[in-house]
Amino acid sequence: LATPAAFPSSLAFKTESQFRKNKAKMSKESETLEVPVGWKEPEFKPEDNKHGMLDESSFATLFPKYREKYLQECWTIVKNKLSEYKIEGILDLIEGSMTVKTSRRTWDPYAILNARDLIKMLARSVPIEQAVRIFEDNTFCDIIKIGSMVRNRERFVKRRQRLVGPNGATLKALELLTGCYILVQGNTTTVLGSHAGLKEARKVILDTMKNIHPVYNIKSLMIKRELSKDPNLKNESWDRFLPKFKRKNVKQKRKPRKEKKPYTPFPPPQPESKVDKEIASGEYFLKEAERKRKKDEERKEKQGVATSERKQKRARSLIPPQEKKVEEKTSVTKDVDVEILKMKVKQSKLKTRKSQKS
Repeated sequence: LATPAAFPSSLAFKTESQFRKNKAKMSKESETLEVPVGWKEPEFKPEDNKHGMLDESSFATLFPKYREKYLQECWTIVKNKLSEYKIEGILDLIEGSMTVKTSRRTWDPYAILNARDLIKMLARSVPIEQAVRIFEDNTFCDIIKIGSMVRNRERFVKRRQRLVGPNGATLKALELLTGCYILVQGNTTTVLGSHAGLKEARKVILDTMKNIHPVYNIKSLMIKRELSKDPNLKNESWDRFLPKFKRKNVKQKRKPRKEKKPYTPFPPPQPESKVDKEIASGEYFLKEAERKRKKDEERKEKQGVATSERKQKRARSLIPPQEKKVEEKTSVTKDVDVEILKMKVKQSKLKTRKSQKS
């Protein structure tokens, strides 16, 4: 082996300086290079791999019992899709598993990974119409495990429901903004779409499980969508436009502390067993017939009490309500002054006479 001293120092300096120059040149080229608008990567066709595969690759996954009927119905569609890429699909109903494996004629080496994702999604209640999209270019899937993120089960269910929203409105808004298909099922969330959409959807889902409401993230996604339409803001930071939400620490009610019982070195008394209770009451020493008769008597007593209570309840509804007594109105008679009444009559007669004369 050659030691560092074997090489001249001038040569080492030249190679290092050349490396730095090349690195700077490459970084400048990468900045100037841009992908043309509307450019698509050419499709991989059977003509591109005429020799097929050298070795067999296989993937298997289990599925729950409730998915068995649906998988039986749609397995012909799965087999037809897999046959396009010369991949074999096996549905084992006894073991409850799905297997996909390549053959010597498989021409697309990446198709087996798409087939693996397909059976994973079918096992997680994704409908076949959506799951088949995995074979399209620029379509990928992400299975996010959310079950272990929250310890308390009730809290986990609430946050998962928050992600779905009322009548699935929140999930639908998230699908429209990210351009992905999202399915929340049990302890996992399946996302199907482009890489950019998967990244955004994953962030929203994980934030929701960390007690950040999805509405905040949806609002920022809507703003980003509008900003992306403006070409002037392409190379600028969007932080000044995005909303900044402050986290509020809501004080929780303190639970009352349980008073500690005084320490005793002796263990608590053992609870009496059924046999001990029977021995104490004397029932244990009775014969089987006597024991049965005693139980029947106790049952009849309970039945008698229950029937009497039922009868009393029925009798209460038949008792008529007490009617309120109507108080008779007594006419109040006042003493009338006759002299005053005569004077009033005379005055009224005089007035009528005067009016007649005039």
